[in-house]
Amino acid sequence: MENYIVSARKYRPSNFESVVGQRALTETLRNAIRSGHLAHAYLFCGPRGVGKTTCARIFAKTINCLNPGDDHDACNECESCRAFNEQRSFNIHELDAASNNSVDDIRSIIDQVRIPPQVGKYSVYIIDEVHMLSQGAFNALLKTLEEPPSYAIFILATTEKHKVLPTILSRCQVFDFARITMGDTVRHLQYVAQQEGVNAEEEALHVVAQKADGGMRDALSIFDQLVTFCGNTISYQQAIDVLNVLDTDYYFRVVDAALKTDVKQALLLFNEVLCKGFDAGHFISGLASHLRDVLVSKDPATVQLLETSDAIRQHYAQQAAACSPIWLFKALEVVNQADINFRTARNKRLSVELMLVKLCTLLMPEMQPAAAPAPQARPAAQAPQSAPQPRPAAPVQQAAPQPRPVAQPAPQARPAAAPAPQPAPQTRQAAAPQYAAAPGLPTGAPLPGMPGIPGMPGMPGMPAQQAAAPQSAPQAAPAAENRPFTDEQVAEAWKAAGPQLFADDRRMMGMLSNIAIKRVDEFTLELALINAIQQEELSAVKSQLLGFLSSRLHNNRIRINFTIVEHQTSAVAYTAEEKLRLLASSNPHVMELKQALNLSLD
Repeated sequence: MENYIVSARKYRPSNFESVVGQRALTETLRNAIRSGHLAHAYLFCGPRGVGKTTCARIFAKTINCLNPGDDHDACNECESCRAFNEQRSFNIHELDAASNNSVDDIRSIIDQVRIPPQVGKYSVYIIDEVHMLSQGAFNALLKTLEEPPSYAIFILATTEKHKVLPTILSRCQVFDFARITMGDTVRHLQYVAQQEGVNAEEEALHVVAQKADGGMRDALSIFDQLVTFCGNTISYQQAIDVLNVLDTDYYFRVVDAALKTDVKQALLLFNEVLCKGFDAGHFISGLASHLRDVLVSKDPATVQLLETSDAIRQHYAQQAAACSPIWLFKALEVVNQADINFRTARNKRLSVELMLVKLCTLLMPEMQPAAAPAPQARPAAQAPQSAPQPRPAAPVQQAAPQPRPVAQPAPQARPAAAPAPQPAPQTRQAAAPQYAAAPGLPTGAPLPGMPGIPGMPGMPGMPAQQAAAPQSAPQAAPAAENRPFTDEQVAEAWKAAGPQLFADDRRMMGMLSNIAIKRVDEFTLELALINAIQQEELSAVKSQLLGFLSSRLHNNRIRINFTIVEHQTSAVAYTAEEKLRLLASSNPHVMELKQALNLSLD
């Protein structure tokens, strides 16, 4: 039986041209070889399975080739190339730092560096997973890495560059390998499938590329798994069954149900997803990605951001035509908020179902607040000719003169200021029922929620005599309300403010009882607070406190100011020396007694 070789090893690139998805890096290395500008240390970093170790081996093989071609690739025929291909080269040394990370392992490399190469020009030392080296091993490598012999080249490879010491990074040329795109992965898988005689659907290979997440080694391993299960024919349905991937058709159907405001269908689809064993959090993230793909499919300029097959791309285009951009923005916001709340939700299934209900109700008529009233308001504003017709039929204006015949001579009484002293003897309680009527209230009724507030001149529906009354009101107010008060009256009013205003809030009552109040000048009161938190809380209820104090002290000109008083805490003596100094501060003879008796603090 012939030995089986996995695709990741069988189709491993042997030259720079066959490296997938790293065009810029491979061209840089080839140009360095052509020009002879070779550095003494390189650092290859990037995700797993993107070709870091492969490029290091190709680079080491190429610079030691005895007969390079016109494009400066290895010839695979000279002694150095044959020794490398047969894994018996003494010029290329590999070290796995994940298991050989001690100082002694690095010292053995330093000893080997002293020996020049026997075949070829360079001795190349490839240290894989270099971030796993210990602190001592890094320090032992520093000097040799900075000034190696002219024939020695170090190539360090790592998936976690942030764990490598900055002193190591500064001695290397850093090459950042990118994740392999889905298109490059699919094309390489098609090439491998063609070489192996496997008939694979493009949608199935896209599922493999999506599952690999930018790693070619993972993609080839998944491809081998599918070939083992499916044989020489790989279909899309087989791929999602073997790899346990949620079919994108579910997301299309959920969006269709949301567009039809079909809550029942959306909930049934989610229940079917759960019955197949998929996680609810995976469903939310998949739905968010699907809505994003639908959004980018609406514009030809952004459709290139959609990485999928042509058949599925057409399906996205059809659904994007049925979705408005506003709905997609709102749907993405709903799904994103559900993804945030999902991590802390106790009932995770209910959290996802609420998300689906919100998606299905976005297009319901009752969820569109501004659409219905707008057309009704426009005809009223655009018909000034019909405005005089309903004016004599206004019920409020006809009913107002019947109980108030005094309102007719209003134009004659407005310029005269003599009648102003007449309403002065009235108190605030007596003048309240004479305010102008609001729409929907009978004439002469007080304004709701505004007791004791004088009406403004010229208010619609107010008689002229009442409109002139506020002109003399400020003159009579000081005699009726702005009474002088004493410090004792302020303290008594402040003591009653907490129980009467915040009877249900014990914490606020306790805070007010511990706050001192004093009078700064004739109308200014000052509250002494201990921190900014009290100031923030009292600022929120300042209007209530000011209204209560004004009513209790019969003065409308009262002002309240806040001031924060810093409390200095006395120092506490803990150690013996601190206690001695504290005693000596109150009685200097303590130190004299200590010196006379030669006492110690032990």
